[in-house]
Amino acid sequence: MKFEADTHAHTIASGHAYSTIREMAAAGAKKGLTALALTEHAPKMPGTCQMYYFQNLDVVPREMCGIQMLFGAELNIMGPDGTLDLPEKVCRDLDIVIASIHPPCYGFEHTVEENTQAYIEVMKKPYVNIIGHPDDGRFPVNYEAVVKAAKETGTLLELNNSSLRPQSFRQGTRENSIAILELCKRYEVPVTTGSDAHVDVDAGNFGNIEEILQYCSFPEELVVTTDFEKLKPYLNLYRAK
Repeated sequence: MKFEADTHAHTIASGHAYSTIREMAAAGAKKGLTALALTEHAPKMPGTCQMYYFQNLDVVPREMCGIQMLFGAELNIMGPDGTLDLPEKVCRDLDIVIASIHPPCYGFEHTVEENTQAYIEVMKKPYVNIIGHPDDGRFPVNYEAVVKAAKETGTLLELNNSSLRPQSFRQGTRENSIAILELCKRYEVPVTTGSDAHVDVDAGNFGNIEEILQYCSFPEELVVTTDFEKLKPYLNLYRAK
């Protein structure tokens, strides 16, 4: 597959990443991307930027180095009730919104049922476009329920290239990604691809994702990032405000 878009990447604004906006844009262009999303960690992640960063993103050009730039947030899911760490009004004005579970914000004490509920409650929020790295086995979920909820709500489930690295701190990501893909095939649920790059050389890096898509014989028509036009309907930028 040829990938045109990367829907998950970070800059120095996230605190534990290492490249600037323009460095990420240049790297994405070099990889042949049509679009690159910079989705900084939302305020409850230790060391990241604060709310006013996201409120001021309208000043940043949406085209750099010849590619479409998307500016948004990777929100932190704070608990099983689906609470997030940016207000709805701020999120609706972002180009793209990911919601993810991260240990510093969510903890490790929740059950499978609670983790599943957290994702489903988040997917009910129309301004959330993507569930980030649902493959993380440290937070076990009922994948069938999650995939069905994604179909019902029109939320994209993410294949995360960083999760699939051999040295990833997330657990069981290959097995969980395969389970997600098999269910997405069964229920015809589209997925997105995110490098989760925290440095410019990783922007648009989908090597681990490509391998697992091939392993699962996953249909290209269900991978929205192979054509930017397929991705657009899922983005806040292209939806009516």
